[in-house]
Amino acid sequence: MVTSIPLHDGATIPAVGFGVYKVDDAAAETAVATALDAGYRHVDTAEMYGNEAGVGRAVRASGLDRDDVFVTTKVWNDHQGRDATLRAFDASLERLGLDSVDLYLIHWPAAANDRYVETWRTLVELSDQGLARSVGVSNFQVPHLQRLLDETGEVPVVNQVERHPWLPQRELMAFHEEHGIVTEAWSPLGRGRLVDEPVLTRIAEAHGVSVAQVLVRWNAQQGVVVLPKSVTPARIRSNIDVDGFALTDDDLAAIATLESGQRTGSHPDTVS
Repeated sequence: MVTSIPLHDGATIPAVGFGVYKVDDAAAETAVATALDAGYRHVDTAEMYGNEAGVGRAVRASGLDRDDVFVTTKVWNDHQGRDATLRAFDASLERLGLDSVDLYLIHWPAAANDRYVETWRTLVELSDQGLARSVGVSNFQVPHLQRLLDETGEVPVVNQVERHPWLPQRELMAFHEEHGIVTEAWSPLGRGRLVDEPVLTRIAEAHGVSVAQVLVRWNAQQGVVVLPKSVTPARIRSNIDVDGFALTDDDLAAIATLESGQRTGSHPDTVS
């Protein structure tokens, strides 16, 4: 049973979710069906991924009650601004085949376009209407978050960012903790580049688990919502199977030595 983390708006979010970035629509349907069967109850998609329809088909075909599956999607940069965001949200709901989403995010601040504050106000509006049960942001840095707080007084429930041992996001995590924002981790495996890291390999062997499981556990054990991604059924199942072991203080200290600031995805300042 996947544990859930409370959000400051009173909702809860499953601590381990299933990501579908760079998975085409048909493959996403199959992968999400496998994930739901394996016990995942949280699926993270986005307008930009082009697979909301497949995700929605899998959720609806799962036989699970709608309230038992936490669905996240995101508004893309081209559709920021109130009117465009409202249209994008309606289009996402239609593709998903759902009446509401559990979490709606601004995908990137796209600060050069200077529309993220207006977009954030629109997300709050959707939340007030019950169409998006919770609202948050993705890839926001401290200055972006501070501006939202200063200009709207509304605090995102989550900020979904790249996070793994190379990039633990310490400053951002401290800001999140101060303001009650839950951290979500995308690319928790460093897009697969961390699976051969010797420090992690030794820790995985000591616990009799895979490096991927160590990386999922590393985030989850710190109260971070983590979004592993795979289309391989065996890996989908093993990535959620992280309750049978705990990382020790020595493990965590060893993992901390891997911090380098290296990203595997884009820097928020470069995305518009």
